[in-house]
Amino acid sequence: MATRAPGAVTTEVYLSLVRSLFGNRRTLFVSLGLQTGCLLLVWWQSGLPVYLCLAAAFMIVGLYRTATLAWFDRADCSLLTPATLARWERWYLSGAISSTCILGLAAGYAVATSHGSFAELVCISVAMVTVVSVVGRNYGSRKAVILQSLSLSLPIVIASLVVGDPAMIILSLLLMGLVLATLRMAAGIRDVLSRNVHASRAVSLIADSFDTALNNMTHGLLMLDRYNRIQVINRKACELLQLGEHYRLKNCDLDVVLKFGVRHAIADGSMPDLIQKQLRQLVGGSVARAVLHFSEDLVLEFSASHQAGGGVVLIFEDVTGRIHSERKILHMVRYDSLTGLPNRSYFADLVKERAGVLPPEAETGILLLDINDFKHVNDMKGHATGDRLLAAVADRLSTLAGNDVLLAHLLGDRFVFLFAPRDGRVDEAMRDVHAKAAGSYDVDGTTFRITMNAGGVILPAGQLCVEDWQIKADLALYDSKSRGKGTLALFAEEMDARYLERQRLKVDLRDAVENWRLSALYQPMYVPDGSQLSCCEALARWTHPEKGPIAPNIFIEIAEEMGIVSDITRFMIDRACRDCVDWPEHISVSVNLSEHDLRNCDIVRTVEAALADSGLSPSRLHLEVTESSLIEELSTVSLLLGDLRALGVSIAIDDFGTGFSSLSYLDRLPVDIVKIDRSFVRDITTDARRFKLLRGIVTLSRQLDLEIVLEGVETEAQLERIREYRCADLIQGYVFSTPVSTDRISVLSDRAQALRSRSGQSKVA
Repeated sequence: MATRAPGAVTTEVYLSLVRSLFGNRRTLFVSLGLQTGCLLLVWWQSGLPVYLCLAAAFMIVGLYRTATLAWFDRADCSLLTPATLARWERWYLSGAISSTCILGLAAGYAVATSHGSFAELVCISVAMVTVVSVVGRNYGSRKAVILQSLSLSLPIVIASLVVGDPAMIILSLLLMGLVLATLRMAAGIRDVLSRNVHASRAVSLIADSFDTALNNMTHGLLMLDRYNRIQVINRKACELLQLGEHYRLKNCDLDVVLKFGVRHAIADGSMPDLIQKQLRQLVGGSVARAVLHFSEDLVLEFSASHQAGGGVVLIFEDVTGRIHSERKILHMVRYDSLTGLPNRSYFADLVKERAGVLPPEAETGILLLDINDFKHVNDMKGHATGDRLLAAVADRLSTLAGNDVLLAHLLGDRFVFLFAPRDGRVDEAMRDVHAKAAGSYDVDGTTFRITMNAGGVILPAGQLCVEDWQIKADLALYDSKSRGKGTLALFAEEMDARYLERQRLKVDLRDAVENWRLSALYQPMYVPDGSQLSCCEALARWTHPEKGPIAPNIFIEIAEEMGIVSDITRFMIDRACRDCVDWPEHISVSVNLSEHDLRNCDIVRTVEAALADSGLSPSRLHLEVTESSLIEELSTVSLLLGDLRALGVSIAIDDFGTGFSSLSYLDRLPVDIVKIDRSFVRDITTDARRFKLLRGIVTLSRQLDLEIVLEGVETEAQLERIREYRCADLIQGYVFSTPVSTDRISVLSDRAQALRSRSGQSKVA
């Protein structure tokens, strides 16, 4: 085996075979002691010195074999090569064969000399027992089995042949059969050992691969038996759960391990019990997947796979990043990015949630806040400043709301509250917040005086239906705005009736506009002495088939809400052009443009079409724009007005002096006419400062070569003062005429002409 083993088997198998020779130390030492004792016993009984010499030789060989074993133990098996293994095998064989040769010689001598049956019995018995033990100790070396068996049996066979006893000869032949059987048995054991070594090696490689894969997983893995004891745990699991070295945890109870590990993973002492409860649900099969929040910085997602034998495999991963991302996305969905407050949809969810925990009869209040004139802040200071103002308002409202009041930011400049005070004083709480929300806000070095309109609804918690409170709060807010800026209105049932009535008016108004069922009246503009009617302002009128005449401020406001005010403008321009054609040629017509008309170029095409269809000269058409409509995107409006003026029509600023930065518009816009608002005319006979202000505006306008129209002149005293100081080119007001139908314009013009003629005759006379 020493020469061919390296080429016949692998080094691992060869090493295992050689190790088997140097194993079983205890049986070797016992055998050596017993065999030596037997030889000494035969010497004592027979008195023959040869047995004493053989015993001494056997003892010397035994010492050599013991030393060889010690030397092998000190050898580094990881450095052994096939050549060194063969050398160790030879050293072993030299001692083993020497021992069997001594025993074989002792048995052969006892048979050949026939000095007594005792010596023969002992020596042959020891030899036969040794033959059998050779298989148990030396199966790893085929050569050892053969040589030791032969060295034991051949001396006995030779001695039997020398004696010539037929029985002994037959016994020796039987002994050779035993030797052959022994050799066969040793070969079988050696093959089994070789296969086991290969199988063990394969299993070891698989185990190493499995262990490598297991400990390089990105997921943690726990395999538990039916008694909740850890059978397998990988390195990632120990790392995530902070459990230390994984090899120390085998057969440990999971609950005990987690009590140790979780205590180091999180600070909250109540968490371990909760975590263990969730894990027991996984192990028990009541849930298949669970997300466990160990701490803010550690969230693990577990999945369980149950085994047939009652165990379970837990696989888990760190989902902290995913959970944080989901929270961030959810926050973005639920909260307004500008103010950090809940948005409309999430507020509705919070209201449902709060209503669910309140007694059904508990009094609650919904309050809508709307910032007045916020659009002007955006237009004049920019949207960035407007956003910062909204954030400042949100901060103040959050402080006012405290922890017991829900607050959300709706679209634009609206906020909403849910009140549910324990003392039941909902109305008082709502009014207090509304009063304190208004006031001064300092943003970007500018102080803004903010007022807010508010609409509220008080309902039992059991009736907090989203659709219901939204409609009622909106109605209350609308009613608040109709009362004036900075007011608060609580919902009343009659508001609902007014709302329904308004909705019906919207339907009827849309039908009237689409089918041109509106009408037009005209308010004349005279020269100050009343001797000539020079222009007429077209005024839209709507007569409802059931309700009769509807006030212009009502149906125009409704039209603006519906977005159909431009359709009314188109109707009025067309009607005014057609009517003006039939008037005396010196009379012009003036039509108001709304803010919506100035947002696109459709109005230019509308004017062109109306002039072309009616045949009216463009110089006889005036278009009026209010200052409030000029605030948004002034440069764009200026270009649009320039396009209209290029058609030949005149541009007038209506209600001049009531808007923002009015004087700057006179220079920046293509304006021909200034219509000074009635508020500057009302008190000119009693208020000297007011009259001076009027004269200042007139002087500035004249220096810019603008035509001046005074609105709202109602008394002769006002007219006389205006005439005295030549404050206007045209007068519009009840002092001359109320609005009239188109067929009255020619009549009024004739009267003015007659008045002028009489005045001329009086002067001649």
